[in-house]
Amino acid sequence: MFLSKFMPCEDCGASLERLAAGLHVCDPERLADYQLFGMRHLVADFDNQLVRFLASPLGRFEVWMAARRIRGNQGPQPG
Repeated sequence: MFLSKFMPCEDCGASLERLAAGLHVCDPERLADYQLFGMRHLVADFDNQLVRFLASPLGRFEVWMAARRIRGNQGPQPG
């Protein structure tokens, strides 16, 4: 089996020398980019999921409640 001198960081995907992998600290920006890349299919489907939710009974209720709150008609206040 071929062992490469380098391996990717499991958290941020950076290429690391195997011998120095324990000293690695992930760059926060690279970490965020790598995590977003891993969720790209969820990000791409967000609009479709939002449209489906807003068309559901719960979604329509949430839209109605948001409109009431914006207009200031929040109903009885606790306490």
